[in-house]
Amino acid sequence: MARPAGDDPVPRPLAGPPTRDDLMTNDPTPAHDDATVAHRDDLGRRRFLSLGLTGAAAATAAAGAVLGAGAPAEAATSGGTLLAADEFDGAAGSAPNPGIWRFDTGAGGWGNAELQTYTDSRRNSALDGAGNLVLTARREADGSYTSARLKTEGTFTAQYGRIEARIRIPRGQGLWPAFWMLGADIGQVGWPACGEIDVMENVGYEPAVVHGTVHGPGYSGAQGLTASYTQPNGAAFADDFHVYGVDWRPGSVRWTVDGVARRTVTRADVGSAPWVFDKPFFVVLNVAVGGTWPGSPDATTRFPQQMTVDWVRVWQQS
Repeated sequence: MARPAGDDPVPRPLAGPPTRDDLMTNDPTPAHDDATVAHRDDLGRRRFLSLGLTGAAAATAAAGAVLGAGAPAEAATSGGTLLAADEFDGAAGSAPNPGIWRFDTGAGGWGNAELQTYTDSRRNSALDGAGNLVLTARREADGSYTSARLKTEGTFTAQYGRIEARIRIPRGQGLWPAFWMLGADIGQVGWPACGEIDVMENVGYEPAVVHGTVHGPGYSGAQGLTASYTQPNGAAFADDFHVYGVDWRPGSVRWTVDGVARRTVTRADVGSAPWVFDKPFFVVLNVAVGGTWPGSPDATTRFPQQMTVDWVRVWQQS
């Protein structure tokens, strides 16, 4: 999401507001933790469970632990074994599980001239009591903007599998919701050497379009490998929930929207550049406000705006 260094990875001509081809300059990632630990929620809710995500033994163990009680109905029909999930069960107004989700906080533009200050306040991120996580972007009384950016860095990583989330995105000029992943070694190697997998990004002036991109050394920014998907009927993605995912295997990443494949990139597509996606990544969810790609909110933008996340799931492919 919050696009680190470089230009727009979408090589398309300008039409109206600027695309990322002309934008994005700096790495928006803050200081990073080095630890990555497995976590299981003691409350017995369906929560993330990190089991290494490699090998049949891990898949079998995870299936028993996660699917044993109250498993999602999709688990039996999705063509894989559910390894990890957060269904966002909990009381209305409560914080997302702190054993899973950590917060990036602060302002400074995040490398993209973004306008919001990220907070860990329940005004910007909370469970709704109906099985959803809600990230809320607000225009405050003084005209400033606040929002939330959550990550599983230091609590949960995945390497391969199908990574999906069911999300209803916000709408409006200047909004920039995203579901993405960063290499867990970012604290050691930096960006883009750590790798970035953008599962879903949207900018408000393209209500019927979502983008997915991979970034690595030699193919970041304008050289990123991108899959863009436009709703066939032109409907806004903010009108309803959609399932955004990647099918991530050794040497390849394929994007899907509502189960429909969009594009596959492989090791061969990066040529002589390093393929940096055969290692653990952590998950990021956020809503940015403003920036060089989405532009600033205008008189048509209504606040607050919310990104509602029904679930995040990680599947071992069959």
